[in-house]
This record gives sequence, structure tokens and C-alpha cells, in this order.
Amino acid sequence: MKTSVVNRLVLSASRVSCLATLSLLLAGCAGYRWTSSVPEELRTVAVPVFENRTSSAELGPTVSRYVLREFQREGTFSIRRTGDSALEVQGVIVKASRDPAAFNRGYGSRASEYRYTVAAEVSLINKDTGKVLLNNRRYVAETTFLTRGDQLTMQRDAADRIAQELARQIVDDVTAFPYGK
Repeated sequence: MKTSVVNRLVLSASRVSCLATLSLLLAGCAGYRWTSSVPEELRTVAVPVFENRTSSAELGPTVSRYVLREFQREGTFSIRRTGDSALEVQGVIVKASRDPAAFNRGYGSRASEYRYTVAAEVSLINKDTGKVLLNNRRYVAETTFLTRGDQLTMQRDAADRIAQELARQIVDDVTAFPYGK
């Protein structure tokens, strides 16, 4: 009989401890906001097609498409046309290089894997004030691809992966920019 009383006291004490811990956790989160720090009047964005200054075809439209997708996925901004947006993301693809990363000795040192690197410079413009918020910030992404099969298709798949990574970097910076400061 004594053990059941002790068990009940232990169980009761653990419940009180859990409730106290939960209360402290909730109180600690009381000042946290689940909303964006981007002012409401700046939550529309336009992304014109990125200029491509490289010899790699289709990089400008590909990166632009992924930046738009990332803005949609992230959800803070509404996408608008250039004339209807508060902000505009202007980008230029300034570098695209493909360098051998591994070789196949069976084919006379022919490359079996390439490292593909793309760099973009991006500006963020407040369309209402004309103020440049980010000025030619450089973003770089890289990946590798194998040369088995169709090399052009493999490079195009790699370009999609790079465009996704560039888009994440760009949208993260636009979302985290200290607009009110």
C-alpha cells in the first residue's frame, strides 16, 4: 500500500514538473512573432529575366524561373509585373564555367565528371523610392555532373540544380534584408 501512495506522489510530481516546464517554454516564446519582418507595403516583387553574359544558353531564363518559384514557395512576397511591384530583383549571370573534376583513364584521360560553377550579380531595387537596397551582390553555386550518356542533358540538369541553389540564396537575402533599419 505504501508503494502505491509513493507511486502516485511521484506521478503527481512529474506532472507538475511537466506543466511547469511547458509554462516556461510558452512564456519564453511569448515575444516571438510568426510574421515576416518585411513591411506590408514592400511585399510585392518582380523578377525580370536575368541577363546572361555567358556562353551557356538559357541560364538567364532558368535562374529567373527558379527565383520566381522560390519566392512562391517562401510565401512572403506576391509576384507582380515590373510596373506593379514595390521591389524588383535584377540579375546578371556573369560566370558559367565547366571544369574537369575526374578523369576516365580508359579513354585517354577524358573527363568523366565536371564541376559546373555559375555566378550571378543581383540588385534589389525599391521601385517606389528608386533606392538600390542590394547592389550587385554576388551569388555563386556549383555542382558536379557525370559525362555518361548525353553530356548536354547532364549539363542542363546540373544547371537546374545550380539555379535552385542560386534562387534559395537570393530569396533568403531578399526576405532577410533589414528593410526597416
